[in-house]
Amino acid sequence: MRYIKIIFFAGLMFISVSLFAHVGSPGVIYQGKAGPYSIMVNINPPDVIPGTTSISVYINNQQVNHVYLQPVYWYAGDKGSPKSDEALPVNGTPGQYQGIVWLMQSGVASMRITVEGPLGKGSAIIPVMAISTAQRTMPASLDWGLAALGILLVVLMITIIGASVTDGISTPGPQSKPSARKKYIAMGVTALILFGILYGGSAWWNAWSSNYRKFLYKAPLAHTKISVSGGQMVLHLNIDTAWLNKNGQSMNYIIPDHGKLMHLFLIREKTDDVFAHLHPTRKDSINYQVALPDMPAGRYLVFGDIVQWDGFTETISDTLIIPAKPAVQNSPVISNTLYHDPDDTYVISNAINDNKNPFTGKTTLVCGKPGIEMKLADGSSATWQHTANTSFEANKIYPLTFAIKDPSGLPAKLQPYMGMMGHAVILKYDGSVYVHLHPVGTYSMASQEIIQSRINGNGKVPLLPNPKLFIDSIDRLISSIRAMSEDERNAYLNAGMKGMAMPAMDGMVTFPYAFPSPGNYRIWIQMKWDGKILNSAFDAVVQ
Repeated sequence: MRYIKIIFFAGLMFISVSLFAHVGSPGVIYQGKAGPYSIMVNINPPDVIPGTTSISVYINNQQVNHVYLQPVYWYAGDKGSPKSDEALPVNGTPGQYQGIVWLMQSGVASMRITVEGPLGKGSAIIPVMAISTAQRTMPASLDWGLAALGILLVVLMITIIGASVTDGISTPGPQSKPSARKKYIAMGVTALILFGILYGGSAWWNAWSSNYRKFLYKAPLAHTKISVSGGQMVLHLNIDTAWLNKNGQSMNYIIPDHGKLMHLFLIREKTDDVFAHLHPTRKDSINYQVALPDMPAGRYLVFGDIVQWDGFTETISDTLIIPAKPAVQNSPVISNTLYHDPDDTYVISNAINDNKNPFTGKTTLVCGKPGIEMKLADGSSATWQHTANTSFEANKIYPLTFAIKDPSGLPAKLQPYMGMMGHAVILKYDGSVYVHLHPVGTYSMASQEIIQSRINGNGKVPLLPNPKLFIDSIDRLISSIRAMSEDERNAYLNAGMKGMAMPAMDGMVTFPYAFPSPGNYRIWIQMKWDGKILNSAFDAVVQ
């Protein structure tokens, strides 16, 4: 029976794609400039490649004549990519344009958004990671329906061929034995040919399916553990070599994003009451370590964001049990050799659905809600600028705006934190959605810079560098960034981001985001004021 079904679905591909530096949040959101025009873009990658990408472009109170959409592939470069398609205005929604673009290749790609109007012409490049991540199954009703139709077609074909060599060329009347024999021979030969074709199609399909599953993308895994050294807990992250070998991947070509090789997030599982944003030191291509702050014991979700040399972004995941800190340490003191990153931060808040402080002697932040001011530990305050007691709609873009006031009640003069005016992490309560975003959107700035450099290059595909030389050069770059003063580091990072840091206005920072599914979410915001990292947390209900 499965041979019959080959007739109908041998050409169907059931593939989904995602932006891999996130979990469960496949859309790409961009907020920034296209030349003189302020735009916001929402890209929904296809679930079939080749497949269509739905793109919405929002123009901020400016008149434009045309909006064009063009996929630009990292491998093909600018000259090897297809022509652009025009996005059309959405009826009843001024300033919104909608378009459909085909993605024909998997891997690192981007969308070039070009806007033309009275102020001239401008464009923006937005990274899109498009690659196979899942294989869907056909509904059972359709499966059996196609099988029945396939059997019917085979029977009809055999009958038609048999009739064509006898009944179709004979005069009316009883059929002779030689004619009947000829008919059955033709029908038998036809049946053998058809089943041979079906068998060959089945073999081709199985080979293609096996090859597809072999190269199906799966996010990298890690093994994390805790050691204690001279009173200091140290987290060790080892990227799974079995996963690397199976998927033919390498971790030799990691590049910095916001000046860090890895952004590591720890969130206490099920309660979401402890959050840490850390930056491990690389020991070799697959081993990282970082000194842990004084975090409560428990089971934690681990998310590590990295960027490959071609702009491909990934999230490494694991779960980790942090034990209670021992009272007495007998191990040798080696913690002094660890690099303590000044940009590391953590915060303890109330558990979900509970406003009590379960941690004796530790300051607990009570999570805020939309429209209600919340006090922070240093006397400053944070407010989510959204109507109180309202929920959000899934798959709708919202400008998540947060206002920070200093202890005197005035808008805080925010400072850059790792080159941006704010960082945010969003986690769905059940852990199915995780995303690290910035005021410019949900994409990686390092990925955008790599793709832009590829477009501006000479058109030739860059050769894969020598792994040892590449690692050594990146390690020297990281060391030089660490040696900079904070002002020098911010100037260096802002220069690399080409003015996309999106400065805060009057102590406010906006993060554009569309919640991908209904449920309860917690949002952690990190900003910098008066030389200190300010952490705040908020809860959201999405319908």
